[in-house]
Amino acid sequence: MHPAPSVIVFTTLSGLGFGLLIWLGLGLPAVTGWVAFAFFAIAYALAVGGLLASTFHLGHPERAWKAFSQWRSSWLSREGVCAVAALLVMAAYGAGLVFFDTRLALLGWVGALLSLGTVFTTSMIYTQMKTVPRWNTPLTPALLIAISLAGGALLAGELSAALILIPIAGVLQILWWVRGDGAFAASGTDMATATGLGSIGTVRAFEPPHTGTNYLLREMVHQVGRKHAMKLRAIAFGLGYVLPVALLLVPFSHMLALVAVLAHIAGIAASRWLFFAEAEHVVGLYYGKR
Repeated sequence: MHPAPSVIVFTTLSGLGFGLLIWLGLGLPAVTGWVAFAFFAIAYALAVGGLLASTFHLGHPERAWKAFSQWRSSWLSREGVCAVAALLVMAAYGAGLVFFDTRLALLGWVGALLSLGTVFTTSMIYTQMKTVPRWNTPLTPALLIAISLAGGALLAGELSAALILIPIAGVLQILWWVRGDGAFAASGTDMATATGLGSIGTVRAFEPPHTGTNYLLREMVHQVGRKHAMKLRAIAFGLGYVLPVALLLVPFSHMLALVAVLAHIAGIAASRWLFFAEAEHVVGLYYGKR
């Protein structure tokens, strides 16, 4: 799949933003006043900034509001509903902390659950796609939720939790890569099953469907070299998981904590690029890409 920058920014930043909102909804860290305002400002900048970035991948961004109407059947629509609900509830909860030094615990828990629901519904947009075997696994929501919680803990300054959650996310990341590398072959999908013609004989492509590029080739038949992908995996894992944990284990300093956060964001962005670039859509079979 084509790794569009807008979608990478969206999935990286919004996951971190809603992850931070989850921790804030749970009352961690226990802040009020201007300190609480600073935490909420960071969370909203990441969450809302990521959501806005996603609209740049739409052919008609002005029609984005229509996505909310299909919540009964569409995970994309459910994501939008959850995101708006989470942001509104957490805004009310944050207002109590900032302006009245009051924590409305029930409201915070509801906001935390809605924020978690937003991350889950985002992950299900990809998980439910049987046409992309690499994504079609319970490991996808598990990984995205783990990354969101780990990144949120890091941003919230919950270092003890971060030291547990970042390694868990790292293990899930490795499992997701290992399982994903054989997912397409394990799915049993080939030209015969894709066309439904296997029952009448051997199926092969006579000519390419198109002589030039088109939308499907641009968006769904992106290819990344195995050697290049392995280098990026090492960078993503080192920056996103290993370096932050190493920095958190040394005596605390705000500068090192900032480096840990920036490294984590860079590593997750790299892994998210691979999330799309390595995803093999079955439509590629029609273009002889396997």
